[in-house]
Amino acid sequence: MPENQASQPQLQVELDDATARGAYTNLALITHSETEFILDFLFVQPQQAKARVISRIISSPVHAKRLLWALKENLEKYEARFGPIAAGQAPQAPKPAGFYQ
Repeated sequence: MPENQASQPQLQVELDDATARGAYTNLALITHSETEFILDFLFVQPQQAKARVISRIISSPVHAKRLLWALKENLEKYEARFGPIAAGQAPQAPKPAGFYQ
């Protein structure tokens, strides 16, 4: 084990019951400023013109980039095990908020 890892304490993560249940979302809205990224997670119901933010995460640009890397790595591992995820093409230009078919 490298010397710098031996000196770092092990992180213990606590998870209360309500957080462990999680919350289902099917839409994320992302915005940013110079100093932070804001990720809003929503649940959009069919035939409804209104959606409520279920959770908001505010993070630094450095952490947002690390999150991007972690998601990419986990998606690659998922697809290696279960096959490709059919999600269509990556958006070429940002779309305004709304409903799309």
